[in-house]
Amino acid sequence: MFNLLRMDLYRVKRSKSVYVCFGLLLLGTVFTFGLTWLMETKQGQEISVPLGMISLEEAKELDGMLGDMDLLRFFRQICLDGGSYNLIFGIWVMLFVCADFQSGFIKNIMALHQNRWNYIGSKVITAWIVDFCYLVFHLLFTMLMNRLFGNMLPYTGWKDIVFYISWVWFLTTAFASLTIFICILTRSVAAGSVAVVLLSSGAIVRPLCAILESLHMGEWLEYSIVITCDLGPQRLTSVKDLYVYVVGFGFLILYTMISGIVLRKKDI
Repeated sequence: MFNLLRMDLYRVKRSKSVYVCFGLLLLGTVFTFGLTWLMETKQGQEISVPLGMISLEEAKELDGMLGDMDLLRFFRQICLDGGSYNLIFGIWVMLFVCADFQSGFIKNIMALHQNRWNYIGSKVITAWIVDFCYLVFHLLFTMLMNRLFGNMLPYTGWKDIVFYISWVWFLTTAFASLTIFICILTRSVAAGSVAVVLLSSGAIVRPLCAILESLHMGEWLEYSIVITCDLGPQRLTSVKDLYVYVVGFGFLILYTMISGIVLRKKDI
């Protein structure tokens, strides 16, 4: 598996899609910071009001809208809440895995590495590493943008940052393993793209959760990947908050195992 992993990491380093997807994350952060500064700070409103972006009355209403918002909560809202991070990261995972099947390279890999569990393990570990880089560098870029915009958001303690990033890392890698499973099952870029969009946005889970809650049966869906990303704790206040690690690790193992079973059953 280590030879496969080394090959996958080399491919990641040489691929354009991993940089394009990360660039989209950074571009969204720049846009959000710029818009927030224009709308919700006095310095920005001196520009946005004369330009007609907002009225004077709206500017007064927006004063103090940031409230008790800190940097980590802002990062969470522009990144994880709503599924934008899972969407972009999932698209990269889908392109990375489906490329093997679209090009026929999977046949060469399987000819040299007959243990198909090694293939799944390599893909999951590669996604795990890229996920960590995405999260950490995106957070550092968010800190840099906050600095450039005059520290308009107070910084968060490192303990809270480490706790939040660590459990999000597990959950987003679990989402990557779900994406890998779908790609292994369908071997289609189109099907993978549709699945990533629907799953990351919660277009499947949220309506299902609403229906089941009306029947008093929706409690278990609160532990889905999408809902946990949205509602998981931002800081560790009690032992109960550690459930997010159980959810992330559980789904990661589950979808990895299912992917391996499907790959072993299907012909290449």
